[in-house]
Amino acid sequence: MKLDILAFGAHPDDVELGCAGTIAKEVSLGKSVGIIDLTRGELGTRGSAEIRDTESGNAAKILNIAVRENLNFRDGFFKNNEKHQLEVIRMIRKYKPEIVLCNAIDDRHIDHGKGSKLVSDACFLSGLLKIETSLNGNIQDPWRPKLVYHYIQWKNIEPDFVVDVTGFMDIKTKAIMAYDSQFYNPKTNEPETPITSKNFLDSVKYRAQDLGRLIGVEYAEGFTAERYLAVNSLDDLI
Repeated sequence: MKLDILAFGAHPDDVELGCAGTIAKEVSLGKSVGIIDLTRGELGTRGSAEIRDTESGNAAKILNIAVRENLNFRDGFFKNNEKHQLEVIRMIRKYKPEIVLCNAIDDRHIDHGKGSKLVSDACFLSGLLKIETSLNGNIQDPWRPKLVYHYIQWKNIEPDFVVDVTGFMDIKTKAIMAYDSQFYNPKTNEPETPITSKNFLDSVKYRAQDLGRLIGVEYAEGFTAERYLAVNSLDDLI
């Protein structure tokens, strides 16, 4: 299966928090989109890996994506090394995306920056003919995505561009709240974490509102790019 867009997250819920509005919009435009989670989030304070498996599946249905897989790397301890790069390369060559979305380049959680660099490096290496990978006994062809973009997470990193996601915040919110074990729930007795407060949940919306305000729309999501952005005409800008 060839995808237009493949989004990677170090943990289940990273993609939803960072760019679910953009994904929902692209799906509505007829694009085929998939998500690859690097870990099962087993070190999360709340819930369990099994609960996160169910939640990520529910979120995938809400976003109406084509596929979601989990590479089952060790939460907190995976590395940007050959072993892990080859696993990511297999996914890139399997789905042949034109665009890859991945974690923030720098963030509070150490896995986010690691995951960002791991996926970015794998996108380059995936295009090299002499790196051989196989899937289900078949040798894979090289494939390098045309574009790699990084969504924004905990830290307020200055975006290189923003995407108007007006009309898609409800879907983004529903996809996030599919992770019922992870976010604000005044009825739970589980420990509090930086992402379980109501303020954190509200911040997803007010960040999108603020980015939208800056470009004259209701909601937007920000991304950083690895190369200069290019347009065919000044009319391409909104």
